[in-house]
Amino acid sequence: MNAIRPVRILGLDPGLRRTGWGVVACEGARLSHVAHGVIAPPDKLPFAERLLVLLSGIEAIIAEHAPDEAAVEETFVNDNARSALKLGHARAMALVAPARAGLPVAEYAATVVKKAVVGTGGADKAQVGWMIARLLPAAGKTTADAADALAVAIAHAHARTAANRTWRVA
Repeated sequence: MNAIRPVRILGLDPGLRRTGWGVVACEGARLSHVAHGVIAPPDKLPFAERLLVLLSGIEAIIAEHAPDEAAVEETFVNDNARSALKLGHARAMALVAPARAGLPVAEYAATVVKKAVVGTGGADKAQVGWMIARLLPAAGKTTADAADALAVAIAHAHARTAANRTWRVA
């Protein structure tokens, strides 16, 4: 009998300076840590090359960890239009790389991600990191960016589980 491989979910927390990524395996309601990290393009690179580092890095993660689905955190509204636009470019790389690999890509607001992991949409980064350490102990110590990315993957796992439930009336 062939065992069915758990669904692998790539979570991405996009940023131009640091893009966090995390991969979890989802088997029903059970989640397990696969890998995580941060892609950090050198600040001195020209803008276009920094974006290329992000795109190439995400593509390499997809090739190495073979996720089945991807989830990306939506950007928050920023008062500085120039910063928001640059963040939007980084986010585009996080959307394009998995789409280019043929993966379905979901998007989640930060409040939804925090609520899925901590229980409240107003949680801070420390609370998210603390819960990731409890939910995925095999992840060990994570940076805030990687913890946020794992949280995005967990939020997607919860959303897909809820969407796939079938209810029977007796």
